Amino acid sequence: MTPFANKILNWYQQYGRKHLPWQQQKTAYKVWLSEIMLQQTQVATVIPYFERFITQFPDVDSLANAHIDEVLHLWTGLGYYARARNLHKTAHIIANQYHGEFPLEITELNALPGIGRSTAAAILSSVFKQPHAILDGNVKRVLARCNAIAGWPGKKSVENQLWSVATEHTPQQNVDDYNQAMMDMGAMVCTRSKPKCSLCPVAEHCIALKQQAQTDYPTKKPRKEKPTKETWLVILHYQGEVWLEQRPAVGIWGGLHCFPEQPSADIAPFLQQYQCSETEIRQGKTLISFKHTFSHYHLHITPVLINLTQRPSLIMEQSQGLWYNLSQPQKLGLAAPVKNLLANLKYDLT
Repeated sequence: MTPFANKILNWYQQYGRKHLPWQQQKTAYKVWLSEIMLQQTQVATVIPYFERFITQFPDVDSLANAHIDEVLHLWTGLGYYARARNLHKTAHIIANQYHGEFPLEITELNALPGIGRSTAAAILSSVFKQPHAILDGNVKRVLARCNAIAGWPGKKSVENQLWSVATEHTPQQNVDDYNQAMMDMGAMVCTRSKPKCSLCPVAEHCIALKQQAQTDYPTKKPRKEKPTKETWLVILHYQGEVWLEQRPAVGIWGGLHCFPEQPSADIAPFLQQYQCSETEIRQGKTLISFKHTFSHYHLHITPVLINLTQRPSLIMEQSQGLWYNLSQPQKLGLAAPVKNLLANLKYDLT
């Protein structure tokens, strides 16, 4: 065991997190679920989602047997919905091809939808104590600073350097504690800004600290100005119900339910397509616009509320839709802006 790993393990015994929900009565299913939820999401945000999810789907078979709408409903608000869709796909594969048991070979586990090398290693090391290195965002930061590895970790050559160092220090024994300790170090001590170097158990090994350049590592992703796109969401309302459509599985808000989307403020063709005649429209008004940000662009959204005197027949040949009851809402996966609009709609309807 390297001196670095030994100090990390000693620190963990005294200060590491040992009471997270997925650490209790640990199973591969719980660790897998937590690892997927924690991708690009903080622990404090994940905990309530994890607890609701594990209550509804306590094991991989129950998740595999669930309808995707149930899964997306519980995921609503957590973002990056491809994670939820891949979670459901992988549950199907494990239930049907592996008899409900997670494969113990890292290459097999890595090949499943949504599970990369680090996630596979986290499951196998945490539950089965296999000595695999992990490399999530927190671990990358600790190793980049300690070894002064310059460059954006998203660049393959930089990532390969980090994997090499991570593998070098990963011990053969107590690997479950070590990998958890490395994640805790990044979350609690070696933070993005204002790292607590005086509390760091491996400060003497840290080249970035010696350089007084801790926040220079890892190098930030090259900034690129996000473009802004525009869209109009049409809210068809009739007697306490609004029309929602399920979006295609790929693309933004994949598989989620959303108000019909239009590319311009001219919604007359839309109303005609949906068989909403002028006599059926009691009132139409434009609501306050707002911005929703994705990883690659900003979306400027303008909701348009159409109050109807009767429900249109809605001939929908290429999309799935339903009337959503505002007082008795169905359990659906909702795009975050739609969830917020639904929550505020009672004020707009008065």
